[in-house]
Amino acid sequence: MRRILIIMAVALTGIPLFAQTTPEEMAADLNKTGGIYFAYPATSADNTPAPKGYQPFHISHYGRHGSRYLIGDNDYEWMAKLLHKASEENVLTPLGVSFMNRLDSLMIETKGRGGDLSPLGRRQHHDIADRMYRNYPQVFTPESHITARSTLVPRCILSMASFCESLKEKNPALYIEMESSNRNMPYLCHSVPESDSFNGRDGWWQEVYRKFEEKQTTPERAVNSIFSSPEFIEKYVNPHDFMWGIYWIASDAQNTEGKIDFYDLLTPRELFDLWQCFNARFYAQHADYAPAKGVHLRNAENLLNNIIDTADEAIASKQPSAALRFGHDGNVIPLTTLMNLEGCGAVIERPEDFYKGWTDWKISPMAGNIQLVFFRNPKNPDVLVKILHNEKETTIPVATDMWPYYKWDDVKSYFKSRMKGE
Repeated sequence: MRRILIIMAVALTGIPLFAQTTPEEMAADLNKTGGIYFAYPATSADNTPAPKGYQPFHISHYGRHGSRYLIGDNDYEWMAKLLHKASEENVLTPLGVSFMNRLDSLMIETKGRGGDLSPLGRRQHHDIADRMYRNYPQVFTPESHITARSTLVPRCILSMASFCESLKEKNPALYIEMESSNRNMPYLCHSVPESDSFNGRDGWWQEVYRKFEEKQTTPERAVNSIFSSPEFIEKYVNPHDFMWGIYWIASDAQNTEGKIDFYDLLTPRELFDLWQCFNARFYAQHADYAPAKGVHLRNAENLLNNIIDTADEAIASKQPSAALRFGHDGNVIPLTTLMNLEGCGAVIERPEDFYKGWTDWKISPMAGNIQLVFFRNPKNPDVLVKILHNEKETTIPVATDMWPYYKWDDVKSYFKSRMKGE
């Protein structure tokens, strides 16, 4: 009944209920205002029993790297230098002094680690692999053909290593063929020229975004709560950049070991308004933003074709197998959109409406992942598949009378119909 109601709601409003987000929901857990910086939530993987006689034999996986630090050390350092300068001139408020001291403490951990996988990121992939093994042990045998492929970025390579290490802990006899190579980049991390042009500096979306961000960014209260001198602010503080600097630090702190809290520096409404901008950028540049006319979906076609091809090879083989892939949010989002997973394929026109139908932290948190688990029955020619998004069984617009299981032939046909090249 719930699924029927969801379908009716989407038909009437065009916005999937799954993706609807409210300021109240975000205020109840401010970590969610971090968007794609949202640390993978502690979870248990869904595992509805398969129809009688069916056993798992193949898993196809794509995972974003786990929790990381901010991309560069300077994302912390410029803010620290400004705060220390204000401290030397005695123009920090008590809250400003507290902010400076907390940031100094955080930077003990982050120094030299810009863009690196954090220890939490390694644990996330270790635990996802653990749940995968425990739910589908039939896939992971000494005879299994298991491949693991990563982009060239160290945080993705280490995520792959942690995932595979976890599998080997469960069964040391497993052989896992790990590789990080340029040869895999055309499907692991690909973008088409039309998408690159849309997202580039000269793309018209940049001006749309600039106007939206300008409206959403109101830094005066936050700036005045940190600095006591209007003259210092006039000379040294860019209010817009300062507010966004707080946002990035506060959002990513959840991915560190210290988990120092900076959320008192911004109000829940300010965090929500800034998150809308972050969410808008990822939606318009990676999902099915209506004026983009589907160009970003093309970025995932090579990846989806690789998933289809490896699945068909697994079906033709008698060996159990797994294809494990590790990349980035900019790959997870187009893939979930192209596959049209529940809550991922919304087509929305206006930036102020994006959050009502599409939510980045639900789609690609740190360590976000898509898993296709394949099942067969020696007495039935139909291969079945179920799809998990962040380890939760999800829907696609394909008819089935045994959800979360679908006939692979129906799913493959639907996926191919979504690809421009087919």
